[in-house]
Amino acid sequence: MADITRRLGWRHLRSTPTAHIRYHRGGKLVHDGPGLGFWFRPLTAALSEVPVEDRELAMTFRARTADFQDVSVQATVTYRIGDPALAAARLDFSVDPDTGAWRGAPLEQLGTLLTETAQQHALDVLARTPLSAALIDGVAAVRDRIAAGLGAEPRLPATGIEVVAVRVMAVRPEAEVERALRTPARELIQQEADRATYERRAVAVERERAIAENELASQIELARREERLVEQRGANARREAEEGAAADRVRAQAEAARTVKLAEAEAARSVALARAEAEAAREVGEARAEAQAAWLRVHGDVDVATLHALTGTRLAENLPRIDSVTVSPDVLTGLLARLGGGARG
Repeated sequence: MADITRRLGWRHLRSTPTAHIRYHRGGKLVHDGPGLGFWFRPLTAALSEVPVEDRELAMTFRARTADFQDVSVQATVTYRIGDPALAAARLDFSVDPDTGAWRGAPLEQLGTLLTETAQQHALDVLARTPLSAALIDGVAAVRDRIAAGLGAEPRLPATGIEVVAVRVMAVRPEAEVERALRTPARELIQQEADRATYERRAVAVERERAIAENELASQIELARREERLVEQRGANARREAEEGAAADRVRAQAEAARTVKLAEAEAARSVALARAEAEAAREVGEARAEAQAAWLRVHGDVDVATLHALTGTRLAENLPRIDSVTVSPDVLTGLLARLGGGARG
């Protein structure tokens, strides 16, 4: 909207670079162009403001497919006014010289024209398309058809309108139909998910089985090796027992032989010792006999008194030590009497 300032019966208009201003005074075109600024008298001025920037027109409408299913179409048309003079001549873009506001609603008229034209072509293409095809390829088909229809519409160039781009965001069925259509897909997805789960479980079971088989094979191999180890240990024990028994036999034989030799040597030594002892005893006996005979021969020639003296001497030699001896007269008298009697005899 143009900016208009009042000054003592005059008006000053200042527009933006995207607004094309047409100023007529007395039926003559005085100013024509975008981004203008000028003074004018409101009583003799006829002003028009035509926007020349690109504008977005969003539209949503309903259509029916070939199989009688209702769908909603969301689209956006980008347009601009390429010929402001022509647009101002065909549509009411006049503005109030006091406020700068449009007297009418030109953009709404343009929007209605573009919406009805786009909707007509979209309804035409969807009416010959089944719902399934419309949901799959409907966006591209509707976009191409709307773009071609707007490009071939004669009213748009005659109004100075240029279509820049057409976008179709979605072609959607009703909520119940959409849920019904989603059900098979969801079931298929669920089946795929279940199948993937089953396959994953099957793979897991197969892996567990393989692991169990490997463990069982390992246990069998371990048992077989333990059996071999036990057999080897038994063989080693038998070999050690046999070798020990043989060694014990050898030791026993050696010990027996040594014992026999020792016994023989001990017997021989005992015999020799017995012989030596017997010979010594015989010689000692002979020597004692000869000494006794000599003693007897020596004492046979000695008188009785001498023998008694020798006996007393021998007795005195064999008696223990006597510190003192008390001889009574009776004992002495008897002893002397025995000695005297022996001498006489």
